Amino acid sequence: MLLVRGHGGGTALTGTIFERGEQAPTYRGAPDEDAPYVWVCDEFYEVESGGSETEIDGRTIRVAFDTPLPRGFDTREQALSAAKEHVRTQFARVGVSADDVRVEVVRPEEEGTPEDEQPDAADRSADEGSPEGDASL
Repeated sequence: MLLVRGHGGGTALTGTIFERGEQAPTYRGAPDEDAPYVWVCDEFYEVESGGSETEIDGRTIRVAFDTPLPRGFDTREQALSAAKEHVRTQFARVGVSADDVRVEVVRPEEEGTPEDEQPDAADRSADEGSPEGDASL
């Protein structure tokens, strides 16, 4: 399992890639269980009323969430690329430029461990960018 987390606008969004051999969530709309890599993450967008109130880039907005859209992939690289693009797209939907989003990829057991101390940090795929706060949407 890989966590793909985007940081931007003073908040964060995390999705999950289930890897080959791991049990991905099963529910209506989930991808074919034969997909070796499955990406699952919330989708959200800004609304004028309803939704949940949150602060992004110093402004208070309301966001609504769609049902997570699971997607299956044949390779780890395809899943990571799609996950990073998805995270950046969600931030863009609430006004945060893709250039201002930092994406990190970690395994759940490595949460809170500095990247340079993670077991296979050299193999990690993380994008450059400035760190933001750690609030969550």
